[in-house]
Amino acid sequence: MDDSRNTGGGPGRDESPQERADRQWDETLQEVRVAQTGAQILFGFLLSVAFTPRFGTLDGFDKGLYTVTVVLGACATASLIAPVSFHRLLAGHDLKPVLIRTGSRLIALGLALLALTIGCALLLLLRTATGNPVLAATVAGCTLAYFATTWLVLPFLLLRHEERRQTER
Repeated sequence: MDDSRNTGGGPGRDESPQERADRQWDETLQEVRVAQTGAQILFGFLLSVAFTPRFGTLDGFDKGLYTVTVVLGACATASLIAPVSFHRLLAGHDLKPVLIRTGSRLIALGLALLALTIGCALLLLLRTATGNPVLAATVAGCTLAYFATTWLVLPFLLLRHEERRQTER
C-alpha cells in the first residue's frame, strides 16, 4: 500500500487530498439537503401567513415577532443554500478544501438560524393559538433547549466520549 496517499482520514482510508476533498464535499451536500428542504418549506409557509385574514388581528408584538421570524427564515435559507452557490462560482479553481471549510461554517450558521426560526414560529403560533404568552414562551424555550441538546450537546458529548476512549487504548 502506498502510504504517501494516506491523508489521515481515519482507519481504512487511502485517498489523495483531492479524493478526500471530493468525499467531504459529497458528504456536506448530503447533509445540507435535508436542512435546505426543511428551511425552504418553513420559509414558504411563513411568507403565506401575512396573507391570511387572521394576520390583520395580530397585535404589534406578534407582528414584530412574525417579522423577526421571516427574516431569520430568509437568512437560514440563504446560509443553507450558499455552499451550492460557492461551489458553482468556485468550481475548477482548485479551492475545494476552502469551499468545504467555508461551506461547513455556513451550514452551521444556517442550522442555528433554522432552529431560531422554528423557535420563533412556534412562539408566534402558540401565542396566537392559546392566547397564553407564558405558556407559549415556555414551550418555545423548551423546544429550543431540545434543539440545542440534540444538535450541539449530544454530538459534543459523543465526541468527548470517543476521544477519551481513544486515549485509553
